[in-house]
Amino acid sequence: MNASTDLESQMRVGRIAIALSGGVDSSVAAAILKGAGCDLVGFSMQLWDQRRNGPNDPQGEGHPQGRCCSLDDLFDARSVAANLNFPYYVVNLQQEFEEIVVKSFIEDYRNGLTPSPCILCNSQMKFDRLMRIAEEVNAVQIATGHYARVRYDPDSGRYQLLKALDRNKDQSYFLFELNQMQLARAIFPLGDLTKLQVRDIARQNGLPVAEKPESQEICFVPDNDYSGFIERHYCELVGSEAAEQAFPGGEIVDGEGNVLGTHRGIHHYTVGQRKGLGIAHPEPLYVIELLPAERRVVVGVRSELGRCSFGVLRPNWISIPELKSPLRISAKIRSRHAEMPAEITPLEDGSLKVDFDTPQLAVTPGQACVFYQGDEVMGGGWIARFAGRHSGRQ
Repeated sequence: MNASTDLESQMRVGRIAIALSGGVDSSVAAAILKGAGCDLVGFSMQLWDQRRNGPNDPQGEGHPQGRCCSLDDLFDARSVAANLNFPYYVVNLQQEFEEIVVKSFIEDYRNGLTPSPCILCNSQMKFDRLMRIAEEVNAVQIATGHYARVRYDPDSGRYQLLKALDRNKDQSYFLFELNQMQLARAIFPLGDLTKLQVRDIARQNGLPVAEKPESQEICFVPDNDYSGFIERHYCELVGSEAAEQAFPGGEIVDGEGNVLGTHRGIHHYTVGQRKGLGIAHPEPLYVIELLPAERRVVVGVRSELGRCSFGVLRPNWISIPELKSPLRISAKIRSRHAEMPAEITPLEDGSLKVDFDTPQLAVTPGQACVFYQGDEVMGGGWIARFAGRHSGRQ
């Protein structure tokens, strides 16, 4: 198969838009492209006003590192563009981000799911909204600082998404929702580099962000206080009732339905969680399942966390147009989860059944399950709520 992931093979003739976050990765991606003689235009997305997090934000004005959309990040991005001599713009996408990403984040937690907002941001903000804006300045492609690779396979006529060379930084899991049109226009200059090499390139180019620390995983949530963020912003963004009514407390029960304690709202919990249960028990207890309709948190011992089979909703296929028969793959149920062998089977309603060879701990509804064959991302989808394991409901 004649397929390549080198940078030259990815580039078309024409202007390239580079998404700049103000961090070292996107800045080095810009430096690489500029060094290759590309006509660049830079964009930063203003997605969330950090002042909305309030005066109790532990990472407020005096602690800008690791944040998204802070003034410091925009200043750093503008400085990089000036250093490398290409035009730069800030685009305000706060309303779209609020509707697409933040509201979904809040509602998912309210409904007992654990969302992955970074995946939605990639597919629906960077490679959808920003790509359309880039067209207005005649950019034919969009580049980012993701650690992943893309290549065209002439045999299948499809663009493929591949893992990054640096497995510790690989971000292909977060890009599984990209479609063929988006992959055809995507460039990932860091895919064949390690993080150490990226830092070295930043120093060699005199970029002001060469030593800048890594950003936090979810950019709009201060100090990873998900439940606090949800309670502060629910009334403003989603519903009119107070947080006490929107996120009622309930019972913590074991797998047999025995009441072991109470909770302050299921948005405080996720499958696999151990801390914060407040229950004395001879063995450590973990969250096994969330039942929002019953307002129940089901807990159990570690052995009860294992699960071999579950459903996956809204699959997106990359290397194949669709799945017509069972397929052997390796799958990841979290970005940092080790790939494990499994079989995926298409169902009549368009969803999938995933059967791991061995039980996997803390399979979490609302998270992404991404399918691989070697370096190649075959596709992925969203882990469905468990059907009646403890509730008796389908």
